[in-house]
Amino acid sequence: MTDRARIYTAALVVIGDEILSGRTHDKNIAQIASWLQVQGIRLTEVRVVADDMPAIIAAVNALRTAHDYLFTTGGIGPTHDDITVDAVAEALGVPVVIHPEAHAMLAAYYEHRDGGLNEARLRMARVPEGAELIPNHMSGAPGIRHGNVHLMAGVPAITAQMLDALTGTLEGGAVLLSDTVGGWIRESEVAGLLRQTEKDHEGCQIGSYPFFREGRTGANFVIRSTDSAMLAACLDALCEGLAAQELDFTRGGI
Repeated sequence: MTDRARIYTAALVVIGDEILSGRTHDKNIAQIASWLQVQGIRLTEVRVVADDMPAIIAAVNALRTAHDYLFTTGGIGPTHDDITVDAVAEALGVPVVIHPEAHAMLAAYYEHRDGGLNEARLRMARVPEGAELIPNHMSGAPGIRHGNVHLMAGVPAITAQMLDALTGTLEGGAVLLSDTVGGWIRESEVAGLLRQTEKDHEGCQIGSYPFFREGRTGANFVIRSTDSAMLAACLDALCEGLAAQELDFTRGGI
């Protein structure tokens, strides 16, 4: 049974030399974080590692034991540098095997495509022994789930398909709610107000996010809580404090 009182956490390992080189801009962190919040799970740690076996193994072993869930993105394709499956299998202490259901999925997907199910494409049926599959209706190649470890594609659109398949299958706690107030306000003007408002409202956290637009400095203040009543009370208190300082602000942020 889900424990709504406790906080469930997840970590993410983003794998790929192309991310670290700047050639590819990662989009998976934001979409996985947003999806996890809806599941009642908080993404609390992200590591970006190269296509390097020892680095992947170290990250997987450190994070899978420290969090309720671990996700990886990248490195499960058909090429020689797609080594995530091998690294995760070694981290888990199990061999790599061909999953019969994944083999059947790929055979059906490539049956009428040029080249068919060749040796390179068959690599995408390899899993750590004992793994389950995460369906992927976009490209045929499934994701992989082994215990609390989830191996996802690096392509954001395919990752989104895999997340959709996982929706409602993970145990989580209360959903983290949020509301925003913001304006053309300097953080330094309200640092004390933010600190005191958060202190006065147990169960709420306030994040400050400054910006510079149109030659002006401003900030949005995001309040988060798992309790809607606490969230509303904290928001009201913050707005009252901003009004008392005669600062111009907008509920919902700017």
